[in-house]
Amino acid sequence: MEHAPTWLINSFIYLSAAVIAVPLSKAVGLGSIIGYLAAGIAIGPWGLGLVTNVEDILHFAEFGVVLMLFLVGLELEPKRLWSLRRPIFGWGSAQVLGCALVLAAVGLLAGVGWKTSLVAGLGLALSSTAIALQVMGERNLMPTRSGQASFSILLFQDVAAIPILALLPILGAASMPDEGVAQVDPAWEALKIVAVIASIVLGGRLLVRPLLRWIAKSNTPEIFTAAALLLVVGIAALMQLVGLSMALGAFLAGVLLAESEYRRELETDIEPFKGLLLGLFFIAVGMSIDFGVLMRSPGLMAAVVLGFLVVKAAVIYSLGRLIQLPFQERPVFTLLLAQGGEFAFVVFQAAAGAKVFPAETASLLIGAVAVSMLVSPVILVAIDKLLLPRYAHSGAPKPEEISEQQEAPIIVAGFGRYGQIVARVLLAQGIPCTVLDHDAEMIDAARSFGYRVFYGDATRLDLLRTAGAQHAKILMLAVDDVDQSLEIVDMVQAHFPRLQIVARARDVTHWNKLRDRGVMLVQREMFESSLESARSVLALLGKPAEEVLQITQRFRQHNLELFEKLHPHYQDRAKLIAVSKEGRQQLEEQMAQESRATPVTKDSPRQT
Repeated sequence: MEHAPTWLINSFIYLSAAVIAVPLSKAVGLGSIIGYLAAGIAIGPWGLGLVTNVEDILHFAEFGVVLMLFLVGLELEPKRLWSLRRPIFGWGSAQVLGCALVLAAVGLLAGVGWKTSLVAGLGLALSSTAIALQVMGERNLMPTRSGQASFSILLFQDVAAIPILALLPILGAASMPDEGVAQVDPAWEALKIVAVIASIVLGGRLLVRPLLRWIAKSNTPEIFTAAALLLVVGIAALMQLVGLSMALGAFLAGVLLAESEYRRELETDIEPFKGLLLGLFFIAVGMSIDFGVLMRSPGLMAAVVLGFLVVKAAVIYSLGRLIQLPFQERPVFTLLLAQGGEFAFVVFQAAAGAKVFPAETASLLIGAVAVSMLVSPVILVAIDKLLLPRYAHSGAPKPEEISEQQEAPIIVAGFGRYGQIVARVLLAQGIPCTVLDHDAEMIDAARSFGYRVFYGDATRLDLLRTAGAQHAKILMLAVDDVDQSLEIVDMVQAHFPRLQIVARARDVTHWNKLRDRGVMLVQREMFESSLESARSVLALLGKPAEEVLQITQRFRQHNLELFEKLHPHYQDRAKLIAVSKEGRQQLEEQMAQESRATPVTKDSPRQT
């Protein structure tokens, strides 16, 4: 009986581990990255031992990072990239040099040799482009100031990896003067680098676009996908041939094609490969963690990981303050850049090969980087749950709370997208109202447009008294948070029973809970606008205006009546479904009868 080939068995193992670990990780709120890392640990040499050729897999999986940088480049037009030149070389150099110098100084103070301290500092100063960009993409952070700063620094790190790797043979030669390390002509190396970059730039402008256009005319989508992958693979191979970063070359190619008419098609074709290979990369990182080094010296490993994370976090947080990032964005910005990066694996392996330090030291540093990449998603979850809520309203000046007694007949609680419209209608009629909101940024924006909005939390009884709730006639309840909305209703009914409440409901559950409290004037926020969209669709289908109005009015009336019938049963799922089905059937039959009774005119096409 023939055995299955090794690559097929390994593919089955990788996919099985990912399919099991990633959904479990996301289910407990740890994210997909830590799921991939955990899967790698489980199937690697220190887990079940199902896969042992970790280094080969890691080299192959690095292509996922290359594809990711190519797609990032496709999103950046050359003009936009040029506008980022100062952040890239300014903030990027400050981060890399600042972290490297401080880490090297700590190493020297700990009694480590200067070459080991220098290389360790430079390698540990680099961050994980793969993890950072994936997290920023999931959280939509790229358009923010911290996202732009992180991206600029990560891009500089890809550039900085080149001189770092070039420095290693020199340091190795200095430690082994008698072994005759081959000398490299710097002028020749620089000439090769310039020639390769020039060929990418000119090729992207003159050759690649016409080639893609010609392939697209063949109407063979699979060949276009193959051409997209060939483009990235070719550029990566060319960059590696001259000792440059594959990811940097792919990024440059993406930027050159950012203005191409085939940009979206390239993104669509490459995206699935990027996701799979990035997942494989993280699995390979998990497998590469040398738990033997960790078990031999767990205290030293913990000290290295904790030490370099704390040092980098201090430097990066200071940099965030220096470039005046928003206070609330600094924790995530700091963590994303504090962890170790994939280029550190290459730096430390090359340093061991150049005899800058022993292989044991390289294993320790590589393990520390891998552990930092493993714990960073966990720390990110902790930051989300423990730190960011405290940062939400910190670091920014709060407006003064409402303090003077108000006497307007109407109080509007919440000046968001819903409350603004209600307040503007009232103010346009000359009807005075007291507007409360607890979002400082919203208040500043509203005041800049000339609206008088008071800072205050409507869940506080004292602030409602100051807003004039004891004399007002109507409370327009338009706050976003459902729990706060219900809390305000309970408090108003207990202390201001004469105050009539007009409420906004975010959804059906909110509507039912408001009705439970006796609030009768409740409006679902999306209901009327959805009916308007339905009218537009029916009109575009050729329905006469009168018939469109009749249909939507009938639906509106039926829906409101149905909700009244459903309200007593909204906690009984079986009864709720039965009444809903019955109501829908009645509506369909009623509309069918009305449609048959409506005479067909020239403006009313016969329905078939």
